[in-house]
Amino acid sequence: MKQSKQGAVTRRTFLAAAGTTAAALSAGASAQGAPIKIGLSIAQTGGLGAGGKAALLGQQMWRDDVNARGGILGRKVELIVYDDQSNPATTPGIYTKLLDVDKVDLLVAPYGTNPTAPIMPLVKQRGLLLMGNFSFEVNERIQHDMWFNNAPWNDSVTWFTGFIDLAMKRGAKTIAFLAADAEFSMALATGAKNLAKHNGLNTVYDQKYPPNTTEFSSMIRSVKAAKPDVVFVASYPSESVAIVRAANEIGLGSSVKVFGGGMVGLQFGPIMESLGSQLNGIVNFTSYAPEKTVDFPGLKDFLTRYAVKAKAEKVDPLGFYLPPFNYAIGQVLEAAINATKGLDHKALAKYIRDNEHKTIVGPIRYQRNGEWANARVLMVQFNGIKDKDIEQFRLPGKQVIVAPAQYKSGEFKFPYEKARNG
Repeated sequence: MKQSKQGAVTRRTFLAAAGTTAAALSAGASAQGAPIKIGLSIAQTGGLGAGGKAALLGQQMWRDDVNARGGILGRKVELIVYDDQSNPATTPGIYTKLLDVDKVDLLVAPYGTNPTAPIMPLVKQRGLLLMGNFSFEVNERIQHDMWFNNAPWNDSVTWFTGFIDLAMKRGAKTIAFLAADAEFSMALATGAKNLAKHNGLNTVYDQKYPPNTTEFSSMIRSVKAAKPDVVFVASYPSESVAIVRAANEIGLGSSVKVFGGGMVGLQFGPIMESLGSQLNGIVNFTSYAPEKTVDFPGLKDFLTRYAVKAKAEKVDPLGFYLPPFNYAIGQVLEAAINATKGLDHKALAKYIRDNEHKTIVGPIRYQRNGEWANARVLMVQFNGIKDKDIEQFRLPGKQVIVAPAQYKSGEFKFPYEKARNG
């Protein structure tokens, strides 16, 4: 794996080489037996680094499985990877290098919305296929017809309908918002606000904060003073940890029926282990929980193999959130290459758009904007969590799926104060 610390580049720099076409890109490595080179940047340091390392291991497992079977079309698969340091300013330069220097055949997007958004003009300008990696609404303005985001959501309505419904069915009338002032979290919060307004919820507190904020005591006290029925949070990993700790120390008040929503980080094994019992009662989004309702073919086998490799690589030991989906990115590309018998980006995009794909995270079909046609954002409630025990999270009943209804695995407990205290 190649490593690089790319600096920020300007929009002018990465658009200057826009003459390269998808056809020329594919032709550069078409010789029989030459490796199929797949390029990406993915955070291995910085705020998204813990998730990025685990995600990368998932993609490497797919590569190794494919190569053990003899490759694709008789050609081995090679991953060319750079660390984007969780910094959106680095990604345009990295992807320009992947295309113009490394001459990769295919591209996978960085992990996350903020690092992906800056490269969207580049891939559209050059007419390239891009497999997305857990970003959100980055194609809304660009409207690139060769973008396919492998994430179990499509818009904020499908994302948070289950969360809001839990509150509405328990008589909620008011809501508080707390969100990081960054593209991803702001998009989540905006969607949740629109959904709350549509359902008649009155906003009693609305606060955005600078990314990487570590002190939330005053904000949590303000939330508590507002006496909301619902507390919606859109945060990144380090912020999520600080918010959960502050909420447990100060409390949110007896009025709160549902707390959580869009907190990134509560899906990662090390963070879950660190917070332990402080997670109890929180309802938050995730992509997978070890419940029978989401036991898709091949997934348990993948997670068993992943756990062994994760220990050696010292990454997230659970790997529930990102790794299976990164493996599935490879499965979709593999199916498309085999079906089209080549690496032409337009042909690959047409195949991906027109067909349903069998993966370890279940069947995937894409809608016109490159998002999942059938969203499957799970809302889980942490239940009976003990301190300092990573293994408990592998068991059913610890992350109870409370929405959507077709994947529900247990009953929602409320109000939050009662749920968090058992």
